[in-house]
Amino acid sequence: LKDLGMDDLQGKTAIAKFPRLLCYSLEECLKPMVQSLKDLGMDDSQVKEAIVTSPRLLSYSPDEQLKPTVQWLKDLGMDDLQGKTAIAKFPRLLCYSLEECLKPMVQSLKDLGMD
Repeated sequence: LKDLGMDDLQGKTAIAKFPRLLCYSLEECLKPMVQSLKDLGMDDSQVKEAIVTSPRLLSYSPDEQLKPTVQWLKDLGMDDLQGKTAIAKFPRLLCYSLEECLKPMVQSLKDLGMD
């Protein structure tokens, strides 16, 4: 976390919000998700803010959670910058199930006439 420029308070805040963070493998879990967020075009400060806001996102697999969500955002018509911005501003987006939460929510909005 310090490699991203987090100070002690930010690191403690992330751990306090999601203590199980301490149980995850740095090499197998944490670093791959951080790298995947950077690969989206997020800079260190955006990645840091996302982790402080929603540290649980580090527990997810980039291949099983991040990539499908990014693809779904593209399928909705967002370009890469819009998708990156959405995730940077609302990192919990990556913590929700596509099938059980996000897709039904968007479909409900569409059913109400919102595009």
